Amino acid sequence: MRFYSDQHAFYCGVDLHARTMSLCVLDERGDVRLEKTAKTGRDRFLRLVEPFGNKLVVAAECVFCWYWLADLCADRQINFVLGHALYMKAIHGGKAKNDRIDAEKIARLLRGGNLPMAYVYPREKRSTRDLLRRRTFLVRRRAEALGHITNTHSQYNLPPAGPLYRKALRADVVSRFDDESVRRMIAADVTLVDHYDDIIRELENHLERHAKIHDPYTYQLLRSVPGIGRVLALVILYEIDTIERFPSVGQFVSYCRLVKCAHESAGKKLGSGGSKIGNAHLKWAFSEVVPLMMRECEQARRFVQRRERKVGKGKAMSILAARIARAVYHMLKRKKPFDINTFFAH
Repeated sequence: MRFYSDQHAFYCGVDLHARTMSLCVLDERGDVRLEKTAKTGRDRFLRLVEPFGNKLVVAAECVFCWYWLADLCADRQINFVLGHALYMKAIHGGKAKNDRIDAEKIARLLRGGNLPMAYVYPREKRSTRDLLRRRTFLVRRRAEALGHITNTHSQYNLPPAGPLYRKALRADVVSRFDDESVRRMIAADVTLVDHYDDIIRELENHLERHAKIHDPYTYQLLRSVPGIGRVLALVILYEIDTIERFPSVGQFVSYCRLVKCAHESAGKKLGSGGSKIGNAHLKWAFSEVVPLMMRECEQARRFVQRRERKVGKGKAMSILAARIARAVYHMLKRKKPFDINTFFAH
């Protein structure tokens, strides 16, 4: 957890919503200089903070609508801090809660150096990252349609449909059913899958072109890891942004949700927590690399088999995912391609 500790003349906390925003500005002594709730808008925000000039630092919680505020502050050279929503317990733990109180709490956390920071993703690559996440959403909807086709075969006690991921393999799937309504239902699923295939293919080509513009060297470095193909390389590239934002490999692996954080008090272990804190997309990506690496690399299969005898297959694959994340961190830091022999040397 990182906290913002820089000193400023004025501290502004913003409780931001799609239609309204509540502002609270404190001076360096902690006195309230402005407390206002207004409609959300660029011009209105600038008019409210104009008296404080560039001596102001603005903080907002990491909710869905922070993009415009971060970009506006960057354009006007106003310091902006993004608060980590899951760490900001002081906002949600009070007896009374409303937008005005939340804005003041954000400002006081900011002034006291206790505001937990989230990463402000650069606007140049932000839209591409969001498009990549949308592509993942579409892939899951496609998988749901394919799963429904398979389940319908089971409902009518028909032999398995077989692999349906290619268009040619779905050609006669509708004719297997006798009932007209069922045929129409399966035809609708097949049509959806065909459209998803076209959309996803176009998005992947677009994303790869942008990756070769934004950071072609890192993209090729990631492709050197066995099991990391085009899509996984794109996910890792855009979810990391720059490896320099992680001072240590431990922080990177923790951000990827690949390690458990212990909870201890008075020498007693109270389990672990924080499983929801971190990047779910990186967690998914590195977990997907493991079976693909095992498919390509005999050394990876032996690694999992050795540990499987002691901790089980699931835990063994999680260990390998964490090791791959560590290797990727050092690989990107040193700007050197992945070496499978060095990776499994010990």
